[in-house]
Formats: sequence, structure tokens, C-alpha cells
Amino acid sequence: MSQPSVILATASYDHTIRFWEAKSGRCYRTIQYPDSQVNRLEITPDKRYLAAAGNPHIRLFDLNSNSPIMSYDSHTNNVMSVGFQCDGNWMYSGSEDGTVKIWDLRAPGCQREYESRAAVNTVVLHPNQTELISGDQNGNIRVWDLTANSCSCELVPEVDTAVRSLTVMWDGSLVVAANNHGTCYVWRLLRGTQTMTNFEPLHKLQAHKGYILKCLLSPEFCEPHRYLATASSDSTVKIWNVDGFTLEKTLIGHQRWVWDCVFSVDGAYLITASSDTTARLWSMSTGKEMKVYQGHHKATICCALHDGAEPSSS
Repeated sequence: MSQPSVILATASYDHTIRFWEAKSGRCYRTIQYPDSQVNRLEITPDKRYLAAAGNPHIRLFDLNSNSPIMSYDSHTNNVMSVGFQCDGNWMYSGSEDGTVKIWDLRAPGCQREYESRAAVNTVVLHPNQTELISGDQNGNIRVWDLTANSCSCELVPEVDTAVRSLTVMWDGSLVVAANNHGTCYVWRLLRGTQTMTNFEPLHKLQAHKGYILKCLLSPEFCEPHRYLATASSDSTVKIWNVDGFTLEKTLIGHQRWVWDCVFSVDGAYLITASSDTTARLWSMSTGKEMKVYQGHHKATICCALHDGAEPSSS
């Protein structure tokens, strides 16, 4: 079975993962996931596999079959974050067990583990592919230098205020942290060094009155426009212009908390996932809802999209 060029997947508290035709809104495949809820979905760069982060495991699915081909099992609590290195050779994860882990997809078991000492809510990979940045429930942001195999930097933007989401600009120039008070902290990552441990405070943005559950900077092919999307418990998603952090648009349509969002590869569209059981497709140019993906029976809490080209094989 060949995959569509656009892969859109959502997961819900109803213990299913659903795949959707992005344009028509039709659900063409459902995977049952009885073991736990799915906290996060991520598609590999080559569009071959889907990682589902659950409690306390990560399952890797071949996108051509409904059965997991691999289970990664050494976390001991909810896995809240998962992602892949740009070539898809290894995977990283963060868990409420307080650890960040690295997994070689070609070998069993966990290859590296870093202790955050508090529940990890979010982990992102710097575009240099050599540093992970984690945010935890106690408000700590830590940079993990994979070359030195150690923590190279620690920040606490607000004491005892959980960092819910982190995002890094595609060129490594900015990092944004969003917290439970509806605030985004923005730092410029100073260049000129191989590592990016010099954080220069750039902006503090009071984006929402409720929690921010996901923040996301726009991708490379969105240039020259640069946006920050913030998804919130107030049921809205706000789009901010990174030049000055002015509010561009508010996406209104969801009825409950918005847990997740993902840009299309060119930044022209945004997919969102909400407790109102739906996922939605939005036009970035108009701020209008273009499609509603309905089929889950409980809160839809994560979404994954891959509409770009696969990396060319060497």
C-alpha cells in the first residue's frame, strides 16, 4: 500500500490513532491503541514510521501496517515528547519520570539518559543536531550537549512555573519557552560558537490568560515570514509575528483546550488538535478554518503532519 504524499495523523483519549486525507477530511485508517493514551505523535523524516508516545512506552509503527514494529520501554511514566534526528537515525524522548532519553532506531534499548530531576514536559532538538533542550514541571530549561554528553546550560524563566512547550527557529537563531501562566519567553541564541548555550533575553510575551499547551515557530519555507503559534487552554490559537511579537491573527473555532499544532512544510497552513474531539486545518493567510477532522470520540490531544519531500537517500 503506497502512502499519500501528505501524512496527517491524530491521537485521542479514545485510544485510537487516526489517519486523514488532508483535503477531503476523510479518515482512511484507524489504529487501535489500547495500552494507554497517546501523548505525542511524530513522523520520521523519510515518512516510513510513526512514533506514538504513551505511558510509559514509545511504539514505532510502520506506516504501511497497523501493528507496532518496535516498542521502547525504559521510561517509567508518561512520555510527553518524542522526535527524530534529521536523518532519522535516532530518536529522543522526554518523560514525566524526569528523564530525557536517546534511542538508536537500529538497536534495542536506550543509548543515553539525562536526568532533569523533575517531570519533563517538552524536548526539542536544536537544528545543529548536537543539542537537546528540555523543559520541565519545575520551570527548568536545560541544554543537553550530545557531544560532551552533559548539561551545558540551565535557565529558570519563572520559578515553579511549569515549562509546557519549547520551540527553536529553523536556523537556530531563537528559542521560545511557553509556560502555565500563558507567558512566552523568547531568547536570541548567540552565534559564533559551535554550541548555542548563550541565551540572550529578547522578549517576554503575555500570549494567553490560560495555559499555553504548545508553542511552535514557523518552518524554513515560510520565509521571509516568521511566525510563532501558541495553542492554549482558552480554546484559541494565536499567531504572532516574530518581528516585534505583534499579534497577527487569532484562530477561533475550537470549543475546548487546544493541545497541539503543526505547520505545513511551507507555513501556509496550521493543523490543530483539541479536547473538543476535533482536529482542524487553518489557512495562515486568512486565519480561517478550512477543514474539520471529526471521528474521535474523546479529546484529540496530538497531531502529526508530514507534507514535505522525503530526504534523498544517499
